[in-house]
Amino acid sequence: MPNTPKSPGLAGPFAGLDLLSSAVVVVDDHLLIRYLNAGAENLFAVSHRRLIGAPLPQLLGEPAGLAAALDNALRKNWSYTGQDLKIARPDADPLHVDCTVSPAEAAGLGLLLEFRPIDAQLRVAREEQLLQQQQANRELIRNLAHEIKNPLGGIRGSAQLLERELADPQLREYTEVIIAEADRLQDLMNRLLTSHCMMRPDQLNIHDVLERVRRLILAEFPEIAIRRDYDTSLPELTADREQLIQAILNIVRNAAQAMEGRGEIRLRTRVARQVTLAKRRYKLALELQVIDNGPGIPDEIRDKIFYPLVSGREGGSGLGLSLAQSFVEQHQGMIEVESRKGRTCFTILLPIIDRA
Repeated sequence: MPNTPKSPGLAGPFAGLDLLSSAVVVVDDHLLIRYLNAGAENLFAVSHRRLIGAPLPQLLGEPAGLAAALDNALRKNWSYTGQDLKIARPDADPLHVDCTVSPAEAAGLGLLLEFRPIDAQLRVAREEQLLQQQQANRELIRNLAHEIKNPLGGIRGSAQLLERELADPQLREYTEVIIAEADRLQDLMNRLLTSHCMMRPDQLNIHDVLERVRRLILAEFPEIAIRRDYDTSLPELTADREQLIQAILNIVRNAAQAMEGRGEIRLRTRVARQVTLAKRRYKLALELQVIDNGPGIPDEIRDKIFYPLVSGREGGSGLGLSLAQSFVEQHQGMIEVESRKGRTCFTILLPIIDRA
């Protein structure tokens, strides 16, 4: 039954649906698939010959609330609209769609389902949220760092003066602790303010940057395996070399530390076409991925990893990824992350400006 091709009787009434850009699926009263248009085949990457006669969950899985809504639509002969349904796919990322369900006015048929992918909309909304978050973080960090730096200088100076007045070496140990901790905090504040330094853009080859990062990581973590998957046809970028090195280094080092210095990291570069970054459309963009086979990002911090001072590692400062995001954002780019146990992928998208 699942391999039965479209019958002429069913294809006839719905032949015009193949002209629609949206995906349309028709099911009978038992929620068995009776028709898929070309848009549905493209969206779900399936062949109608394999699914005609198959139960609808074989195509969609079981998105939350959809089964009950379809049952109500069949029993009460009414329409239904579901927003942001998440459709799991075994060999690909989940698909996010809006779904409109209408009664099918044809004998032997039950419902007509129309799907519209919203991944692009979600991505734009997520990008705007990240930009707003980054701007808020930058203001918070700038104000916090300046407020802390001023009294730190006074504390350190007072401790130095007090140290000169103390004859007892044991008492001087306390002032040395004060001075050392003041220096540590001063260094932390300088790192927080680093992301606000002026950029020095120049033409560069992204693979030269990645090779520099690779050498630094291998010197620090000799047991890490770093695989290179480069697209050597990529054109040059206009970017601040040092900022880009620091941003990528922070991400790769974060991956190496999460794997406790043992595992595999893959550096992958590709060209992305027709990409929207910072509300601007670019014909070409660099897609740089840092992929590791470590334990994954803990669920409790997955949505907060780019916040300053948030770390999933004991003793971590929580600044590396925040600074990386700030540097990439200054280049009009963005960072995305997907993580599960055994695979974490950070994707950096940077615009490639056509100098012509």
